[in-house]
Amino acid sequence: MDNFDLHNHSTASDGLLSPSQLVELGARHGVHAIALTDHDTVDGLEEAAAAARKCGVRLVEGVEISVSWGETTVHVVGLGIDPADASLAGGLQSVRDGRLGRATRMADSSRTWGHPGHLEAALALAGSEQRLSRTHFARHLAESGAVRNTQHAFDKYLGKGKPAFVHHRWAGLEDAVGWIVGAGGVAVLAHPGRYGLKPLGRATLLEEFKRLGGEAIEVVTGSHRPEEYATWRRVAEEYGFLASRGSDFHGPGESPVEPGGAGPLCP
Repeated sequence: MDNFDLHNHSTASDGLLSPSQLVELGARHGVHAIALTDHDTVDGLEEAAAAARKCGVRLVEGVEISVSWGETTVHVVGLGIDPADASLAGGLQSVRDGRLGRATRMADSSRTWGHPGHLEAALALAGSEQRLSRTHFARHLAESGAVRNTQHAFDKYLGKGKPAFVHHRWAGLEDAVGWIVGAGGVAVLAHPGRYGLKPLGRATLLEEFKRLGGEAIEVVTGSHRPEEYATWRRVAEEYGFLASRGSDFHGPGESPVEPGGAGPLCP
């Protein structure tokens, strides 16, 4: 079976490796096709495509869009998109424009729990206001010794309900799916097991996603435990979704599996 890894991040958003380095790492792990799905941007795709040609692997052009669904933030991956599509580009720009405002509110919050100076440090790690994310704050906290690692930063400060969490309105689900489909892509609900939804909420999200044109859900992902794969395979079958596989790789030492290393879709 071909080794397709359909969810990865680079330094164009919150990954640790450049697009070229990501593709090269995937090639060393034996991927036949790899998707670059940076958060709310397609800026790394041209570099990734050049590296893929050099390595002899197929690049699947993608993006991961941040979505506000009720009070829950969910992520929708677009695969096989046209990165030059004007509607997609405009939509992604509108999402990126909100990142600095959220980061500023997070930094203001951080002063109340004894950690000033985070905005400047996180921005230095991100390299751009429009790339700035909670992950960059988490890396700064880890590097400064305030937490053990980036996951500890989310668990203690940055996750939902924690002191530095800031509620933010991202794209609407209908908009995100529409941008992806309009750009010729396939809309995939990323890591559905990560949102902590109760059964009724999960069913409502999946039904709405399907109605709006969503075609797939991630079944095998670095954000799901291996024992959850069978559950999400059954869900995909129940709703008539395609099943997707992706490592959700962000960087060495931060992600549970490297590109191409996720478990098989079929046991």
